[in-house]
Amino acid sequence: MNDRILVAPTDLLGDGVFETIDLRESGPWLLDQHLSRLASSAEILGLPAPPLPSLRDRIAATTEVGALRIIYTRDVLHVSVSPVPPGVLRERHDGIRVISADQGVSVRRPPWSVSAAKSLSYAENFAARRWAARLGADDLIWLSTEGYVREAPTASVVWLAGGELCTVPPAEAGILPGITAAHLLSLAPSLGLAAAERMVTRPELAAADAIWLASSLRGLAEVVALDGESRPRSRWTPRLLAALGFPAALSAVPDERGQH
Repeated sequence: MNDRILVAPTDLLGDGVFETIDLRESGPWLLDQHLSRLASSAEILGLPAPPLPSLRDRIAATTEVGALRIIYTRDVLHVSVSPVPPGVLRERHDGIRVISADQGVSVRRPPWSVSAAKSLSYAENFAARRWAARLGADDLIWLSTEGYVREAPTASVVWLAGGELCTVPPAEAGILPGITAAHLLSLAPSLGLAAAERMVTRPELAAADAIWLASSLRGLAEVVALDGESRPRSRWTPRLLAALGFPAALSAVPDERGQH
């Protein structure tokens, strides 16, 4: 094939941002939050402000369901819809095996860091997941050089400790603000849980009652093994998925006393 694909140099450098949205029959889930983060990411990269009104119009004209993806660079605004990958549905139902690994970065990020933006520079994220797969895991959790949990390559980390539903504070950890995780924590009081953002070490996370990876399409994927240690399924997984509007992962999960 001799077809030439013309790509702007800035695109080759990952000089752009994106959002992935769960496009439901009721419409795009948490659209306002995703567009707000798109604008924030663009500002961090020094991109012109995205044309949000026209973008809303384009999304409103979409009648499909699936994974809606927005890509925005200095030269391109692209909106597409594709099926939700089967692997995402499987992880939501079956849970995931996760390993932890030192990312080699500090929670103290330099002033030029774009870690709080959802940029197109995702080569390291995908490489990390491939590395985890070679070690027999489904995904991994990145740790800072100080030993704190940061995030997963494509998801936020959420955990339950007693009656407290927690996630990592994005600003303090120098990570991308997770929309699904933040929305879940906002629902915690209605579920009888407290909500908190706090730094956590890997041993502290392992001691939690339950751990999930949260993202827009997965909703929640429960961590069923951490660094080779199996974890019991939590009765909270179907409850939290239902609160987020996703099909329950399990019809019945034993509670801590082994009852249904």
